[in-house]
Amino acid sequence: MARIAGIDLPRSKRIEIALTYIYGIGRFTAGEILSKAGVDPTTKTSQPVEDDVQRIRQVIDQQYMVEGDLRREVATNIKRLMDIACYRGLRHRRRLPARGQRTKTNSRTRKGPRRNTMRTKK
Repeated sequence: MARIAGIDLPRSKRIEIALTYIYGIGRFTAGEILSKAGVDPTTKTSQPVEDDVQRIRQVIDQQYMVEGDLRREVATNIKRLMDIACYRGLRHRRRLPARGQRTKTNSRTRKGPRRNTMRTKK
């Protein structure tokens, strides 16, 4: 099993897909990393030679920000927006959508489950 950036990659998947389990690496970035490291994207995670894994680790460490560092940077960016009290920061503070989505309907993920009000019979 390959371990890259503190993440155990799944065994039965192609290395290109397995790299996407690392926070900050998507399909496109995974393809770039593999081409820079000179690794075939179709190899399974259970098959790679140790020097392939070492080259992938080297490329990621030198050129990409992933996992803890990236999470920390995103959190500080959101905290900065909240501190300067800009519109996006206020939306984060109120736990509402920050990118212009409607909130009259939808946005249940951010707002949480509906809270029913008591209705009286007339």
